[in-house]
Amino acid sequence: MVTYFYLASKSPRRKELLTRWGYRFETLLSDQPDSVDENVLEHESADHYVQRIASEKSVWGFKELSRLGLPVHPVLAADTTVVMDGIIYGKPENTQQAYDFLSAFSGKTHEVLTAVAIAVSHDMKLEALSRSYVTFRPLTKAEILAYIATGEPMDKAGAYGIQGKAGAFVEKICGSYSGIMGLPQMETVQLLQAAGFPYF
Repeated sequence: MVTYFYLASKSPRRKELLTRWGYRFETLLSDQPDSVDENVLEHESADHYVQRIASEKSVWGFKELSRLGLPVHPVLAADTTVVMDGIIYGKPENTQQAYDFLSAFSGKTHEVLTAVAIAVSHDMKLEALSRSYVTFRPLTKAEILAYIATGEPMDKAGAYGIQGKAGAFVEKICGSYSGIMGLPQMETVQLLQAAGFPYF
């Protein structure tokens, strides 16, 4: 009987959400930093990009089980990206880029895409995509700089975390709050149920 799965993610938010939802899992971290190339391919859409990365992470994780001699269980992975006007906003490379991202979102609506993938076996994957919309109120330069000074934006897609101080920037959301955090509850639960992990 399958009693737990692996989470192929370093994200503390994903671990927090899965724990909150009552799942038993182990975290599978990479000692190979280039295991999945997260660069956007030429002419790649945001939908395809985020789904490709989540899928590749889950497949990589499943292969790692054999390499590390770990018990074989399903591997859950996810990827989140932010898109506006066809431009993909990943994690900022520096504080200037974080400022540029947040300035672009000021007073506008952007999309947050989170793809979830579970590698159940070498030839079976379950996948889903969550799409949400976030509207920021107009932000002042001082607010953006003060937020960047907290360090919070630097490891997050789009340079903000809705569950943190940036929640005060959000005027409206349409979609999945947990998906904006990095792991959509409805889609994730449905995939885990399909993989044999009951929710209740």
